[in-house]
Amino acid sequence: MSRSRISITLIGAIALAACNADRIDQVSPLTVSPSHVVSAAAPARYLVLAKNSGFKADFAARVAALGGTVEQLHTGAGIAVVSNLSAAATSKLGGFPEVSDVQADADVALDAPVAANTANVADVSINSVGNPTTAILYPWQWNMQVINASAAWAAGKLGDAGVTVAILDTGIDYNAFDLNGLVDLSRSTSFVPSDDAIATAFFPSRNKVTDFNGHGTNVATQVSSKAVVFAGVTSKTTLIAVKVLGASGSGSTSGVLNGVLWAADHGADVANMSLGSSFAKAGNGRFVSLINRVFNYAASKGMLIVVAAGNAAADLDHNGNVENAYCDATHVVCVSSVGPALATDNPTMAASYSNFGRSAISVAAPGGNADLENFTVSNWPWGPDIASWVWSLCSKTYISGISGGAPVTPCAAGNRLAGEIGTSQASPHVAGLAALLVAEQGHGRPSQIKAAILKSAIDLGQPGTDPFYGRGLINVANAFGL
Repeated sequence: MSRSRISITLIGAIALAACNADRIDQVSPLTVSPSHVVSAAAPARYLVLAKNSGFKADFAARVAALGGTVEQLHTGAGIAVVSNLSAAATSKLGGFPEVSDVQADADVALDAPVAANTANVADVSINSVGNPTTAILYPWQWNMQVINASAAWAAGKLGDAGVTVAILDTGIDYNAFDLNGLVDLSRSTSFVPSDDAIATAFFPSRNKVTDFNGHGTNVATQVSSKAVVFAGVTSKTTLIAVKVLGASGSGSTSGVLNGVLWAADHGADVANMSLGSSFAKAGNGRFVSLINRVFNYAASKGMLIVVAAGNAAADLDHNGNVENAYCDATHVVCVSSVGPALATDNPTMAASYSNFGRSAISVAAPGGNADLENFTVSNWPWGPDIASWVWSLCSKTYISGISGGAPVTPCAAGNRLAGEIGTSQASPHVAGLAALLVAEQGHGRPSQIKAAILKSAIDLGQPGTDPFYGRGLINVANAFGL
């Protein structure tokens, strides 16, 4: 979903002390809009929904006879992705006896409520897996403090490597200091051909799920981190990268839905979706059914899906004919955002940009905030700034532009930080809590895990009626009765 980014450069041996703010240069805004390095016209693509009997064995051959290509086919969910068909051939495809619907694929993209910061690390020998509060820059993490994560960590609630969270996003910088060893590349994959081409051309030694945008790395870090520089809600949970958005933060609905199916089929207990789109309900009822079929399949495989509410400051309960994907889907936990706009503010205040809705929002979590009208500078732990960023290391393969046909990667040294704001950042805090609960309560129980998250939330408004917080702000310690 929409977000802002800031990047900072840490100077000197930050392993000397987590609190040495005087060793950090003043934060300054950077240009952060990623550019496409490789661009190609995408072929016409369609999502095909099968009837209950599923696709016939010769489905791909019949599509090929029409001149088309079956890019993906999932027999369990009864969904296929077909491309390269003419309008006449598409009409014939809709007449196949096992096909109930054919829908044109749609683009999805990240948007942004604000803009960003960066920092150099000389020694990262600190290991804080057992005590994430000793991460070098934990004092910057108002977000982990406001959800009382440290009390759970002190009680040994650190996660379990046997629990997996899928990050459906722009990829992950999988060997960053905070993430190295936590990402299972054997179960990770990319559904973004344009990014695959970038990886082949410019980063041949990197796995194709490497993150050219930075968003996915920031999101992943909030779920699980080795807590070298920043803590995550968990420090032992396994991650899988499911790249469904590319360098520019855009992707396709077919890629997103196939990403959900991939995660469900590859053992993910939880999937985090800090992305979304909206479309008119009128005339798209069958498209809604297609989305729900995918999410129903994921639930049947025991996977809980956590989604970001979005950053349009919209009332999702009163949005007329608009379908909000994916908060309106079945089985999901929809997350709104809180955070202080000024350093002196209550960190539980609703973020000015966050979507809301009494029935739409499940819970709230920290996503950051800013005084967007006045851009008031306040004294934060990282220095004078306008916003309560949610921090992570900047992806080493983050692309800020191109020069001479090659990508510009300002974070290539691996020693820079990135701050982001949005419901994109709120959602993974909930996914992290879900992972801790799975470690405690067992696999394959998405409904029970969701219920535990809702029940343990701290109500911040009027019980059952507040449109901004849902059931309340998540509280990690409270979820374990601490």
